[in-house]
Amino acid sequence: MTEKIKRFLTKNRLATPALVVDLERVVDNYQSLARLLPGAEIYYAIKANPAPPVLQALAGLGAHFDAASIFEIRAALATGAPPHRISFGNTIKKADDIAAAARLGIGLYAFDAAGELEKLARCAPGARVYCRLLMTNHSARWPTSRKFGCDMEMALDLLVAARRLGLDPYGLSFHVGSQQTDLGQWDIAIARTKLLFTSLQEAGIELSMVNLGGGLPVAYGGGPGAPPVPALEAGCRAIADALSRHFGNHLPRVIVEPGRALVGDAGVIEAEVVLISHKGYGDQRRWVYLDIGKFGGLAETVDECILYAIETDRRGGPTGPVVLAGPTCDETDVLYDRAGYLLPLDLAVGDRVRILAAGAYTASYCSVGFNGFPPLAEHYI
Repeated sequence: MTEKIKRFLTKNRLATPALVVDLERVVDNYQSLARLLPGAEIYYAIKANPAPPVLQALAGLGAHFDAASIFEIRAALATGAPPHRISFGNTIKKADDIAAAARLGIGLYAFDAAGELEKLARCAPGARVYCRLLMTNHSARWPTSRKFGCDMEMALDLLVAARRLGLDPYGLSFHVGSQQTDLGQWDIAIARTKLLFTSLQEAGIELSMVNLGGGLPVAYGGGPGAPPVPALEAGCRAIADALSRHFGNHLPRVIVEPGRALVGDAGVIEAEVVLISHKGYGDQRRWVYLDIGKFGGLAETVDECILYAIETDRRGGPTGPVVLAGPTCDETDVLYDRAGYLLPLDLAVGDRVRILAAGAYTASYCSVGFNGFPPLAEHYI
């Protein structure tokens, strides 16, 4: 909760649920990351929060953009960012969208399969391409270890094939998992990347770029079971040390794709308590229903992966255990059952609650109208 957001919420009685994002915090986070990783180019992962004010603020700082769709590419271009500062980073793309991106001047594309490589050769001939490696994502709160990437043997063959197809085999990428709390995972990933750089060099291919992906964590601070989160400084130091250890004085071009790390702690959601109930006379836990749930923007509470800190105006009194749930007529719309959240015993229907560090993957995950509820309101200040 920044002071700017606190003043805004005090001054304005918002209709809830509503997300409020402090753009100054986004700018500060970008500048901190640029300072801590001076040799890396920052490609903001648009999917974390694609709001035009966020994109415009980052474009004004000279940021690059990681786009997952042709629609995100157009949004980045609308800020005035030139095409060479945009990567089409999704490994799953329609041929028509690749062709459209190529016409717009996009020259850098991710892939992890032979079929995708063939589409790129056909629709974006001569483009720079980079292959995504499969990672285990151990200790990541939001893993990305199965859907994307291929193993090292396949990656080598695909990059050799890329040259044969007339593409530029430009580099390698990986993702250690979103909200990664084990800093050693970057060392493992960078070591594998270096091995492939060497193997491809022996095959006559000189790679030029390593894409470190995202994964730098945000201190959510919610729930008694939340794991400790390394500071941004520690994460960047681990990355820099691993790059130096494995690449020495022959560093390639380095790209990093933060999303959560730039916008996560810049936003707060204000919500309202709709109902408080018990499931039986002997049930000690209250069920607290909010006017926001999984379908309203809190999708990352699936399996209680992301544990948001929750504040109320009722402070100092006794607290008790709760199950937190959303307002929809869907049995899965339960936010936290096992995490051990405690809320004030005098919490009442109509009270406001604030969900902290909610600037990433909330508005962008929101349903457009499940049960008729409108999308999450957004305020950028």
